[in-house]
Amino acid sequence: MKILEVKNLSVKDKKGKLILKDISFDVEKNSIHIILGPNGSGKSTLAFVLMGLREFRMVSGKIFFDKGNITYLSPSSRAKRGISLAFQEPVYIEGIKVKDFLLAGNRKASLGDLRKSLLLVGLSPEKFLERNLDRSLSGGERKRIELSSLILMRPKLMILDEPDSGLDIVFYKQFSNFLRKIKKETGSTILLITHREEKGLENEKATLLYKGSVLDRGTFKDLIKRYGQYFI
Repeated sequence: MKILEVKNLSVKDKKGKLILKDISFDVEKNSIHIILGPNGSGKSTLAFVLMGLREFRMVSGKIFFDKGNITYLSPSSRAKRGISLAFQEPVYIEGIKVKDFLLAGNRKASLGDLRKSLLLVGLSPEKFLERNLDRSLSGGERKRIELSSLILMRPKLMILDEPDSGLDIVFYKQFSNFLRKIKKETGSTILLITHREEKGLENEKATLLYKGSVLDRGTFKDLIKRYGQYFI
């Protein structure tokens, strides 16, 4: 069953430059689907457009989510329907504690829920719940905290924009297992955006973007093999 369908999507930036050109792909429910491509291929733009953010203007196409047409819905309406986005570069928020940031996404979450969500991303609740979400945290720690907040939201679709960049090497090696744990815990479908090979995800379905267009589709393993042929 498809949870997301993107049909003939074309998008311009505020200056009128065409960024995405006739993009079409679909994502199966309860799957991990990978959007692959080199830097500048339009991957982050696609993530923003799927979330409904207004930095870009749709020229044509339609977006269907969970059997409904969300093409013209606002970001808040899409969030209410069950779409969440983890940005490539999480923000610093001076004066806000990690526990309060986590609760902002789910006011009904218990202390046990907060602790479990941090443990799932490899962070100690004792060390991080009372810390401020400021520049004393590394980029990798902030990424994990943002992912922890998404776990608490339990969205139907979790869009992860290069969540592996900035992670330490030990955690990166466990990345595929980590994604599967999140999928199992939340019941979410995961749309993973990346530009490199992710060990352990070879059999997942993938879509390859290049210069704003869909260049290829297939399993992630096959696309990684052809990736080298296309760009090297």
